[in-house]
Amino acid sequence: MQAAADGEQYLTFTLGDEEYGVDILRVQEIKGWQKATPIPNTPHYVKGVINLRGTIVPVIDLRERFGMQAQEYSKFTVVVMVRVVCGERDRIIGLVVDALSEVYTFQSEQIRPAPDFGAHIRTDFIRGLATVEDNKMVIVLDVDELLSDEDLAVADDHSQVADVVRSVTQDSEGNDNG
Repeated sequence: MQAAADGEQYLTFTLGDEEYGVDILRVQEIKGWQKATPIPNTPHYVKGVINLRGTIVPVIDLRERFGMQAQEYSKFTVVVMVRVVCGERDRIIGLVVDALSEVYTFQSEQIRPAPDFGAHIRTDFIRGLATVEDNKMVIVLDVDELLSDEDLAVADDHSQVADVVRSVTQDSEGNDNG
């Protein structure tokens, strides 16, 4: 358990003026923003799906998921591919964030529980808060709780989503679908 003794590493990113962190062991890949293929009847924060080396990956705009004002994507906008465990399934989900920030190592005692805001504000996806230099707070996210069943419903029917993506990509490449 050398890693636990040395702390755990978190990849941090920004949404507006706030800094958020996810367990770096959950990060599969980081990509620059690329347009996703929209899927009908999905929540507004689901930007669509992308084909990641043969795997259909839902892409969620984390800013919109948190109810923040939408922002035009810039050259700093990235998609952080994270592994989410939901029940017995592992999935890869893309999180659109404003920009990458740092990699911090936190000891478990450095991560304080999220404050209790009462029953009306959901905070179960906040693993805790960590303080870094100059009293800056990092909101450490629990991606398994953040990306719950309703968020991932778009990815439940992989065959249907895959068919949609395949037909769209073939149409855009001028290939015959039939």
